[in-house]
Formats: sequence, C-alpha cells, structure tokens
Amino acid sequence: MAHSSTRPTSRDVAQAAGVSQAAVSLVLGDKWRGRVSETTAERVREAARDLGYRPNLAARNLRLGRTRTVLLVVPALTTEFFAGVYTGAARVAAEHGFGVVLYPSPEGIGPARDPFASAQTALDGVIASSMAADALTAIRGDQLPLVMLDSDPEGSLGAATVNLDIADGVRQVTEHLLGLGHRRVLHLAADVPSWTFEVRARELAARMAVVPGTEIRIARAPISIEGARTATESALTTPGPRPTAIVCDDDKLAAGAYKALRRLGLRVPDDVSVTGLDDLALATAIDPELTTVRLDAELFGERGMHALMAVLEGREPHGGDIPVELVVRGSTAPPRTL
Repeated sequence: MAHSSTRPTSRDVAQAAGVSQAAVSLVLGDKWRGRVSETTAERVREAARDLGYRPNLAARNLRLGRTRTVLLVVPALTTEFFAGVYTGAARVAAEHGFGVVLYPSPEGIGPARDPFASAQTALDGVIASSMAADALTAIRGDQLPLVMLDSDPEGSLGAATVNLDIADGVRQVTEHLLGLGHRRVLHLAADVPSWTFEVRARELAARMAVVPGTEIRIARAPISIEGARTATESALTTPGPRPTAIVCDDDKLAAGAYKALRRLGLRVPDDVSVTGLDDLALATAIDPELTTVRLDAELFGERGMHALMAVLEGREPHGGDIPVELVVRGSTAPPRTL
C-alpha cells in the first residue's frame, strides 16, 4: 500500500488491517478484550507499527478528560536529592505516556500556591515529596489523586504514602557511634517542622536511651551550611562536657559542622566524629569524607510514580519502606577518651 507523506490516521490503520475505525480505537485504547479477537488486535497493532501511526493524545485526552500530566511538588530545587526524585519519577511517567511538571514549594511549609488556574483541570495527580501536610491544601483539589513521599503514613492526606526507611538509617548511625564508644552526642537537627525530621529525633533518642550513661544535646539549624556552622559553634562553646560526636540530619548540616569545628581548632574525627544523612556529592567532597546514610532518590521517585499510576488505575500500590544504607567513611572514629 502506498502512503502519502502526511501523518497516518486511524482510518489508514483500519484500511491496512481490514477492520473498522472503531476496532482500531478499541485496540489502541487498550479496551479491545472481549470485543475483538486477539488475532485482530495483533493485526491492528502491526498495521499501526508499520505505518508509524501515533494516536493524537491531545484529542484523546480531551475525550477522556485526562491530561496525562502529574505535578511533583518538592520543598526546593537547590538539592540534588530532589533532582534524583524527579529523574526517577519522570522515567516511570514516560513509560506510561505521562509528563511531569516540577513545582517547588519553599521549605515545604505553609500552603503551596496553585501553579495553574485550576490544578484539578490541568492535572491527573500530584506527588508531594517531604512536605508538611498543610503545604498541599491549595493544590490538592477534591478529586486529585495524591501520593505523599517521606510523610507520616498515619496522618497522610494521600491515597498512598511511599517512604524511605529513615528510622532504620538513624538506627544504623546510632549503633555505629555507640559501637565506637561514643556516649555524648550533639544532634544537629534541621529546623523544619516535618514528619521526616521528627522521625530522626525520635529514633536517635530511643536508641541512645537503651545504653546507660549516654547524653544527647540538641541544636537546631536551618538547612544551610552557614546556619549549621553558627548552631554548632554555639552548642560546642556552651559550658559542660563536649560531645564526642555530632549526628546531623543531612549532609549540608554536616558540612556546616565541619566549618564550625575547624574554626574552634577541633579535628574530624580525632576530636569529634560527624555523621550525615543523604549521601549527596558533598559527602565525598569534604575532607575527611563523610560517614552518612545513602538514600536512593531515583528509586524513591520511581516508587512514588508507580504508586500514583496504581492509584489512577484503581490498583493497590506496593507497600513497604525503601531500604537505606550506612556508608562508613573517614569522619567517624572512636572517641579519644571514653
């Protein structure tokens, strides 16, 4: 059959396969089962492949009321972790013929502005990563399927919640430090009111409490290197025995702690051990390299998108937290004096 150079239509596919346009529509819309035979369906798919036919998604979506667009809301675009989440989510979305719009809601607290005239009409669903629950009220809409990442599964607004096993990450850090002989710890805590940071504080306290003679001091800091430096300097110059280890809620805080220790004339890990959480590129850029917990951001994004696709298709998303791994490097050692 000779084809014109114009884009092939569903009529061309129907002619090539020897079926009606309605049958083509059923097969390519994946609604053929029970209506046309397997043999006919395969003939239609083969004709479409041979002709290089692509359905007009815009027209189809208009009829179905679907935009095939997902909004991914993250607290910030300034960290490679959320870039990884986006990469993983976009990869799975593309496999399903969906696009992803990335939208930062600074700090993940306070209501996020609706980035569209109406998110409900412009989107099929929302994935929200590491957000305080009330950050999503403006964009959720009554009908939008929502998947929460890094959020409290008990109080989740979402149809599904996907989490990294942060609690186990903190357990691994604590067991490592206790095993080295550390008993006095400074917890450099992220000054962000969200569930994921509450988990870190709760797990660290619980694990330390099991061992007699332990002590935790807490210093809160914004997630910035300078903020962490200031908070660490202040905590280490207050009266009392100096902590022998600093447990940081994320790698950026750890970099700030390094700066503070250097300014105070202290060495890592000879005088003070330091741990992070994330395993960003920063962790191997600082010296000594940072002992930290590796989080698979891309897998996190992939699992989030798989969960949203399951929700959209009326299936039950897979459960279970994503495992994390402690990576021991040069920033931790036994304390000088027990």
